[in-house]
Amino acid sequence: MSGHSKWSTIKHKKAAIDSKRGRIFTKIIKEITVAARMGGGDADSNPRLRTAIASAKAVNMPGDNIDRAVKKGTGELPGVSYEEVTYEGYGVGGVAVLVEALTDNRNRTVAEIRTIFTKAGGSLGEAGCVSWMFDKRGLIIVSAEGVVEDTLMEIALDAGAEDMSQDGGVFEITTAPGSLEAVREAIEAKGVRIESAEVTMIPKTTTKLDEESARKMLKFMDNMDDQDDVQKVYANFDIADEVMEKISG
Repeated sequence: MSGHSKWSTIKHKKAAIDSKRGRIFTKIIKEITVAARMGGGDADSNPRLRTAIASAKAVNMPGDNIDRAVKKGTGELPGVSYEEVTYEGYGVGGVAVLVEALTDNRNRTVAEIRTIFTKAGGSLGEAGCVSWMFDKRGLIIVSAEGVVEDTLMEIALDAGAEDMSQDGGVFEITTAPGSLEAVREAIEAKGVRIESAEVTMIPKTTTKLDEESARKMLKFMDNMDDQDDVQKVYANFDIADEVMEKISG
């Protein structure tokens, strides 16, 4: 199971029960606002907004919060103007890291991002230093428990998925970014529960980590995800299942 998939699963489970739900709401509201500003407030014709709203509903965000965020993005309500920024660098053991942020203060954000890299023994790099190691794809993760592989594959491929594989206790379904929502809706329409569904950056190659490095890397990912302006963190680490079980335990 790829490091990014492990992290996605951990993150989404944490989001459902996390005491920092207010922080999670804030991140999603930022994304909804920017998505509406860039592509309009109609979710049917704005795939990015549609995905953001689905994320909001997945953590039980009230509809009023979603509506206000959309209206701030379209200018119907006053709101802060956020800028999209991507940071690249190296984490524990030379792992490639991509960080996507939405900020109203570039200087503050880059200083805090650099500190997180440095404290983990990594380094913030220049634009382009690691982005070539990733492909933009839709990624849907489904628990394998009670799911028939052939049936799920047929549903996914018929809806436009590119590929599906089983790794550990989950199925990983990849799609073109624009096909993510259609595939997600087709799977859910058949009563299959989805662990997570997002447009993501999937690493072309991975860096395997031992137990000590894995603990440090997951701590780094947690710290980066907890930074207020950070929306998404991608990394090309790989952790063996037995190591992951030991860390989780």
